[in-house]
Amino acid sequence: MTPAAEPAQPRPAATVPSSSYRLQLQPGFTLHDATAAVPYLAALGVSHLHLSPLLEAVPGSTHGYDTVDHTRISEQLGGEPALRELAAAAHRHGLRLIADVVPNHMAVPAPERLNRPLWQVLRDGPDSPYARWFDIDWTAQPGPADAPGRGRVLLPLLGDRLGAVLDQLTVDGDTLRYHEHELPLRPGTEELPLPGLLARQWYRLAWWRLARTELNYRRFFTVNELIALRAEDPEVFAATHAVLLGLHADGVLDGFRIDHPDGLADPRGYLRRLADATGGAYVVVEKILTGEERLPEDWPVAGTTGYDALRRIDGVLTDHAGACRLAGAYESFRHGGPVRDLCADPHPAIAEARRGRADMTGPDGELAAEVERLVRIALRIGAAEPAHADHAPGQLRAALGRLLTGYPAYRPYARPGEPPSAASAAQLRAALDGSTDPTDRLVAALALGELGRGADKDEFCARFAQTAAAVAAKGVEDTAFYRWNALPGLNEVGGEPARPGVHPEEFHDWCRYLERTWPHSMTVLSTHDTKRSADARARLAVLAERPDAWAAEAAAWSTAAGPGFDPDADWLLWHTLVAAWPIDSDRLVTALLKAAREAKLRTSWTAPDPRYERALEQRARSVHGNPGLLPRIEGTVHALAPYARANTLAAALLHLTVPGVPDLYQGSEEPLYTLVDPDNRGVVDLGALAVRLTDAAAPRPGDLAREKLHLTTTALHLRRDRPLGPYRPLPAAGPAADHLLAFARGEDVVTAVTRLPYGLERAGGWRDTALELPAGGPWTDELTGRSFPAGAAPVAELLTALPVALLTRRA
Repeated sequence: MTPAAEPAQPRPAATVPSSSYRLQLQPGFTLHDATAAVPYLAALGVSHLHLSPLLEAVPGSTHGYDTVDHTRISEQLGGEPALRELAAAAHRHGLRLIADVVPNHMAVPAPERLNRPLWQVLRDGPDSPYARWFDIDWTAQPGPADAPGRGRVLLPLLGDRLGAVLDQLTVDGDTLRYHEHELPLRPGTEELPLPGLLARQWYRLAWWRLARTELNYRRFFTVNELIALRAEDPEVFAATHAVLLGLHADGVLDGFRIDHPDGLADPRGYLRRLADATGGAYVVVEKILTGEERLPEDWPVAGTTGYDALRRIDGVLTDHAGACRLAGAYESFRHGGPVRDLCADPHPAIAEARRGRADMTGPDGELAAEVERLVRIALRIGAAEPAHADHAPGQLRAALGRLLTGYPAYRPYARPGEPPSAASAAQLRAALDGSTDPTDRLVAALALGELGRGADKDEFCARFAQTAAAVAAKGVEDTAFYRWNALPGLNEVGGEPARPGVHPEEFHDWCRYLERTWPHSMTVLSTHDTKRSADARARLAVLAERPDAWAAEAAAWSTAAGPGFDPDADWLLWHTLVAAWPIDSDRLVTALLKAAREAKLRTSWTAPDPRYERALEQRARSVHGNPGLLPRIEGTVHALAPYARANTLAAALLHLTVPGVPDLYQGSEEPLYTLVDPDNRGVVDLGALAVRLTDAAAPRPGDLAREKLHLTTTALHLRRDRPLGPYRPLPAAGPAADHLLAFARGEDVVTAVTRLPYGLERAGGWRDTALELPAGGPWTDELTGRSFPAGAAPVAELLTALPVALLTRRA
């Protein structure tokens, strides 16, 4: 470890954050910039800084998830001295650090020598001491010409078939070069003619398109440039975590966010090892919970990173009936016919999710290679045990496709040698859907580890779970959520567009569950992975309250734009403009092209359709030059603004006062209207925010930025200065009671927010609706300074200045 400029302060006894602030470190915002921002972030009121990945990544990386070196803090971010300087500055201001950890994978960089462990594996093959690091199926590819039984690694990096690019390969000493790629040569092969040289390497260079069906290393989802690690191996864990654990032992880091635990062979085992190594540090996991799925209670963590909270907070502010009507309007917009409410089963969004999953696992699907790996393992099991024999490869592929398509969550949690959890067993039964097919039932039993132990059986159990997670993420969130766009704000990580809206009683039940079971779990509204920021979604939620008016407006915009070529693209274009307005053409085009490629219907990343993409770009760029359209867009956004304001402030206050630890995304303390990455990962001017914070002592009518910043810092200071007590719903009484969501935190804090503000206005406002403030008092709204006696408070009076209130009672 590099000595610190000054020693880190001793870690306090309690390291559970009151709140955290996510910083996206990158070459444009380094650890030095983070250090300069510490006084502002302390003044804002957070207790912890939540740092994106810190270890050395591919040069120029703007996210840090493409690690190339676990032995050092990223030099392009400032290195370990800069991290220690940040920690020292944070400690002086009473702040602590949480670091994002990437245990599942490393980069396959160009040049490849940047990843030294991988370089040595490519040079020395399965004999390399680093071969155990990477999740490679050496049996899937024939080995070098002189060792055909030992296997080699498929490297799908060529721009064309090998024969077409042979003249682009050059030998330079002990290195093979192909454009920006540099690959090690197996010792003793340097002088061979090129065909013989290629045949003797521990890797097989291949056309990039072969990755879908022939790749023999596990990836992060479908990203060939990210090779999976075997973090379940104690030696690999120790080597890849040594620096971060050392920094934790030194008091520099206090907690960890674990990226993509569902990619690990044994999430619980990994988390237990981490807990043992850190003495029980604050740890949260980026676990996506589907529907009513619960986080496994035997994981030694504080909770999730908060997508479960995002879905509930957005949901309780979304009009269920209006969203169903809007879904019908969307189908009518695309296909014609009358508008009908659309929330009954089978819901189109559910069918689209199944199709997305099925696309991933088909013969030419993006995850076909992962399915083939499972087929090979099952065949080995059958060859060794007659009781499981005679399941043909085609039958196994079909069974795997059915189960992975029908699996209702991200993955099962089965560990060889232990009975499967009741939840995982129930999910496999749901995926079986009553099938009595012997191959289906064999695959399900192997996935749950129910057929005994053995190397191949244990591997199948782990690999099925890892593949299921990839199928869910890519098939649903990165495919189906770009195909069915009725209300795009619902298509978020962990979202359920087929079940729009959350009833207030459901919301209260979830808050009490979180408080009882995972009281220190993170909660979020915006992250580096959300497809739209919270405030962009707050605007879109208003459209669900006025579905018919919005459908008519969208049709008028399409007419004003001239003849179109894809109604679905138009629908998404109009929603994107509303969500992110004002938005320039470049940002708009980037987001729409990404959506079209992820949908994989008319174009894709691997098979782009230039004609379609040109038409999409021209349609998007024409908006800003259309004098008949621009005023309508601006007028619509202006008309939505009062209701979007209510949603923005309500979501922000709920986020900051429900059970859990609120994690703020950089810049979201003011209105933030960003789209999917890379749009949401840009550098934020925290210096400008610091200046505005000094001028945010009270809200100004009509200044949403000032209102949100004031609300945020007020609520953050409140929860930093005092623990929030037990959660208790507070019902309102009166004609508009359904439009108020209120709860107490202990005996001296009350949150009250407006929900469905457009419907509230149409119904005549609050009228005689009242909220019973608990006895004792008086109560003071921390956001406005106004006081109210205990008892029945008229909501119209309570929320006269703002659509939300944060009330406290001083002892």
